[in-house]
Amino acid sequence: MRNFVVGSTVLAVLLAGCGAPDEAPVKTGPGVTDDTISLGVLTDMTGPFSATSLIRIKGYELFLSELNERGGICGRRVELRQADHGYDVNRALTAYFDLEPQVLGFMDVTGAPMTEAIEPDLMQTRAIAAPASWSASLLGNPHMMIVGTTYDLDVINGLDHVKRSGAIREGDTVGHVYVDSDYGRNALEGSTFAAEQWGMELVAKPVPEVADVAAQVAELRAAGAKAVFLSTSPQQTATAVATAERLGWDVPFLVNAAGYDPLILESPAAAAVVKRVLVVSPIAPFATDLPGPRAVAEAFTRKFPDLEPTGSVDHGYVIGVAFAAVLEKACGERDLTRDGVLRAFQDTNQVDTKSLTGSLRFSLVGRPSATQSYIARPDPGTPGGLAVIANLFESDLVKLKGTRAK
Repeated sequence: MRNFVVGSTVLAVLLAGCGAPDEAPVKTGPGVTDDTISLGVLTDMTGPFSATSLIRIKGYELFLSELNERGGICGRRVELRQADHGYDVNRALTAYFDLEPQVLGFMDVTGAPMTEAIEPDLMQTRAIAAPASWSASLLGNPHMMIVGTTYDLDVINGLDHVKRSGAIREGDTVGHVYVDSDYGRNALEGSTFAAEQWGMELVAKPVPEVADVAAQVAELRAAGAKAVFLSTSPQQTATAVATAERLGWDVPFLVNAAGYDPLILESPAAAAVVKRVLVVSPIAPFATDLPGPRAVAEAFTRKFPDLEPTGSVDHGYVIGVAFAAVLEKACGERDLTRDGVLRAFQDTNQVDTKSLTGSLRFSLVGRPSATQSYIARPDPGTPGGLAVIANLFESDLVKLKGTRAK
């Protein structure tokens, strides 16, 4: 098994052994020619998640530019074929069926409804896909590459951080406001498990994806919650924290990475967000002061000097790392068919991301590829809008939950 290692400036991919003239010919399938490997990106470029999607694409482009400068995979240049679904399921299906015959796999599928819609066909076509999601519900699909810690484990790690700080204790009441979707329900599994283990009372408040959350925050204040976890949209996050400020309720608010956007720091809620919020992330925030994230930040700033970075840069980059690790393994087996790539994916035991996320392991079916989280606080003075206060760590409860899942 070859590991991927971050060098002094970029994440270097070890390509030894691919394309040697004395080796057997490489088997190929859809998306693979003698010169190129095409990967699909089916994302939201014009809809409600366009800002995040577009900057994540820059992370893909950054990684692939470096990879191709080093010779690509199996002597082939890796390229993207992109389609915009505007967060519309019907558009996504049309775009998917257009892209699918042209690509080896999908480096990005954005949106839970879109992912759900194409899942059956992915199973039939044998293509692997990396959804822009950390939902544990996707782990049961052997074609889904979930890069990083799932929502529920992020919640446990975040609550553990707050508990160790003394802000919450056994027997306390904690609140959880979550969108009633795959994302929110998976996150709730984490707070439910933590509350049970610590003897805490959990007050959970489900909300629709576009609903106001002010009433739920007021109810949690009345219930005496000592901390609140938000598994919401960024707009709902801003509303929740602004409501707490208006009520004079000074408790910590923890937020899944999906519920935070640096644009919040340009809103009227900015001061309250900076004061109260902690973001729990499976991926390194852009300004993380560790070798891997530093290398990505330096390379991104050189390549895209006019773009405002966010943590989505690192998210896109590390998905590239993971996908390349699998393709390299398939190359070593001289099999770049979809079945060959699927076998390589399911046999990948370790991808060293140098702290862009935890070390990745895809060979345990139904288990998260990583179990560690970052904790960061919103900071308008930090590139990317997040200042790290705790590097990757794993709660003992996460280890316990993993043991019980076996």
